[in-house]
Amino acid sequence: MTPDLFTAIRSGDRSALARAITLVESTRPADAEVARALLRRCMPFGGVSLRIGITGIPGAGKSTLIDALGLRMIEAGHRVAVLAIDPSSARTGGSILGDKTRMERLAQRPEAFIRPSPASGMLGGVGRRTRETIVLCEAAGFDRVLIETVGIGQSELAVDHMTDLNLLLAIGGAGDELQGIKRGIMESADLIALTKTDGDNATRNQRAAGTLKQAIQLLPPRDHGGRPDVLLCSAQENKGIGELFTALERLGGTLHNQGHTTMRRREQDRWWMRATIEERLITDFYNDPGVVGALPGIEADVVNGSRGPFDAAEELLKLRG
Repeated sequence: MTPDLFTAIRSGDRSALARAITLVESTRPADAEVARALLRRCMPFGGVSLRIGITGIPGAGKSTLIDALGLRMIEAGHRVAVLAIDPSSARTGGSILGDKTRMERLAQRPEAFIRPSPASGMLGGVGRRTRETIVLCEAAGFDRVLIETVGIGQSELAVDHMTDLNLLLAIGGAGDELQGIKRGIMESADLIALTKTDGDNATRNQRAAGTLKQAIQLLPPRDHGGRPDVLLCSAQENKGIGELFTALERLGGTLHNQGHTTMRRREQDRWWMRATIEERLITDFYNDPGVVGALPGIEADVVNGSRGPFDAAEELLKLRG
């Protein structure tokens, strides 16, 4: 199955790409080796895109802006993949997966591929297999990859380990022009866009832009030495979208030409190597027959108070030798 799927991916078949992502996201042990074999074949064709993380508070209009920005990228001759991460329910594990319906115009374009994926309990605003999905999209010929994070506002830092640059979306009057400087996500932003700059919001966003520009000077510079510019835009009225596209392309080109993108991706590979090791160790631990047999009883002891959580953990860890 892998050779045929690989060939279809390389031909730009979006249905094959969707099947490959489903395979990579699968938690079935039988799919794991097949997925790894597919990724090994795709890896030499990865790394060819500009990877842009897009984050912001809920209500900032991420999906609407991506719809407009993606169309502008296509007009410039690019093929655009959008990885839209949906929050997962802590209780059921389910997610809404509704971002595609908010990108109706982009979804209709053959040059675009939109993949909603659940966060699946992952912290940092990204999905469990976002990194691998990027490689698959690049192997399928998409040269612009947009990663829309969950949108929880404070813990979306994992995206910084898989993108070339990050776009932060904010709204004037939502408190972000002041509160943002306290958040780690602000320090990970390479560009800031104040969205919904239309109607009554226009004046508020202009004031917020001035406040943000002053606040940014108090932040440490990014690892490439720069600080984020602040732009105003309205996806609803298609204002400022061209300027935003130009700013992203210019910054992406500058970072690439300076060698920063290459260095950043090497550091990201190191980070993901360690993350993969940690995930594999956890998976192997919970699949260990001794742990599987003992875990329910030990968990019950912890819940009823007859055993402390730290002692319980030590006992389970010893079962793995």
